[in-house]
Amino acid sequence: MKQTLITKGCTGTSMPGRCRGCPAASDLRASFQAIESAIGGNAYQHSKVNQWTTSVVEQTLSQLTKLGKPFKYIVTCVIMQKNGAGLHTASSCFWDSSTDGSCTVRWENKTMYCIVSAFGLSI
Repeated sequence: MKQTLITKGCTGTSMPGRCRGCPAASDLRASFQAIESAIGGNAYQHSKVNQWTTSVVEQTLSQLTKLGKPFKYIVTCVIMQKNGAGLHTASSCFWDSSTDGSCTVRWENKTMYCIVSAFGLSI
């Protein structure tokens, strides 16, 4: 399985992955672990996507809240079958870029892509 931390989308600092509101790269291991736990080596199955996305989001959110940092978190998950079609995502936020931020994780196997975005909003 190919795993990528997309720090380019990390906001709030000149050092990607290190902004206050962004879960640090080490914190995002929770997303990789959640994806592996929910999807693992499975092939894409349309009937399982709802279950997988729910599991990935809930597990990632649970791990982030266990960090005890003063943030509210928002976690999104997209799973798409690999069939040759393009996949583009974007987000825009109105927030305090000195304290809030986001990071995105891309995971893929032979049959699907999984993209998890985590947004950290300072309390």
